[in-house]
Amino acid sequence: MLSPAPPPADSGTFSLSTPPLFAALAPARTVLIAGAGGGFDVYAGLPLAVALWDAGVRVHLANLSFSELVEIGRESWVDEHVVEVTPETASSDWYFPEGTLARWLAANDLPSTVYAFPPLGVQLLRDAYRYLVERLDIDAVVLVDGGTDILLRGDESNLGTPVEDITSLAAVAGLDLPVKLVSSLGFGIDAYDGVNHAEVLENLAALDREGGYLGALSVPNASREAALYRDAVANAQAATPARPSIVHGQIAAATGGAFGDVQFTRRTTGSPLFVNPLMAIYFTVDLDKLAARCLYRDRIENTLGRRQVTTRIEAFRAGVSPRIPRAFPH
Repeated sequence: MLSPAPPPADSGTFSLSTPPLFAALAPARTVLIAGAGGGFDVYAGLPLAVALWDAGVRVHLANLSFSELVEIGRESWVDEHVVEVTPETASSDWYFPEGTLARWLAANDLPSTVYAFPPLGVQLLRDAYRYLVERLDIDAVVLVDGGTDILLRGDESNLGTPVEDITSLAAVAGLDLPVKLVSSLGFGIDAYDGVNHAEVLENLAALDREGGYLGALSVPNASREAALYRDAVANAQAATPARPSIVHGQIAAATGGAFGDVQFTRRTTGSPLFVNPLMAIYFTVDLDKLAARCLYRDRIENTLGRRQVTTRIEAFRAGVSPRIPRAFPH
């Protein structure tokens, strides 16, 4: 039987009465919340951002983008790989979550700039993050993931869609900052990409033994954070009817108490959903400790482009013996 590791030396800073996520961010002056996996991932950070804004914390938003950022005028490019998206930023691309979010933020009297990164390899994405850290005087970064595949280390039975998540993880791991966290929202959603969530829980337990797990925190149904998040997701669905976010549609439903096969888009027709309260919980970990557990991080460290990351992960997986998946015993 595996004996538990002793608590980390600084565990006195955490207590049941103060969520460790907020205790870890308490010393920060300026926080960057960034979507790790592309698309609508930045929306996973909205409840957290609203809570911090309401507490008077300076918060900026960023996202690894799947939009055709080349369609945006050069005046919006504040660095070689960073676009400053505001409510006025125009793009001919119909799929533009960052622009949709910026306009929704402005309509709700919230800070309305969303920084966007194109899909890159680790080195160039790190340069983009470093630019924002210096420009905005950032001292804490929270990578947010809609789903849980960012928590996988590489030997699981299936990795889901790891390329963007792990590129973001590795990029930020190379930055020298006082606070670096990863928070995932949407537990169970990645099952539709083959992820075994018993393995996710196993990884969280391993991080806990190493002092890297900051616990779980629900987004309460009746909270201002949940209400604004649901409104933002509904707004995004209306703005992108051909490709609404399957991930955030489920999370939003879960924050409102929905359960079971809650269908909201034709994209999931024929695929039974299992919306449930676990999807409305933030699972937060120490970013550096998570990155240290990634078995292929060294292989992607020196990449410049997204395709390099993809091929190197594929090569790693070709030589690994995956864990045998197991079902929840209850």
